[in-house]
Amino acid sequence: MFVIRLPNGNLMVPESVISDGGQLIGDAYVEISPGEADYERFAARALTEDEAAERRRQWQEGDEPLRREFLDFLARHGHPGRGQNAGDGHSGRGQNSGDGNGPA
Repeated sequence: MFVIRLPNGNLMVPESVISDGGQLIGDAYVEISPGEADYERFAARALTEDEAAERRRQWQEGDEPLRREFLDFLARHGHPGRGQNAGDGHSGRGQNSGDGNGPA
């Protein structure tokens, strides 16, 4: 998540809500304006909306070769933890063992 500078000069700052047990409940953006606490600190690293969109686009493009490599791996080796026949709809569970007690 980025700190985003809006056209009116306000900043959209990411904020997380954490439970008492330390688990993440949710992420959101809050809008702060000049003069508010921490504005200057956040403004130093803020991106425009266009800059943030460009970074997301670059990350997605950079992820594409890795995604293709991963899909190729799954096609060759099956899904980890699901056995070799993961791609054919058979997990190896519930197959007839030939003793008359398994599913037909």
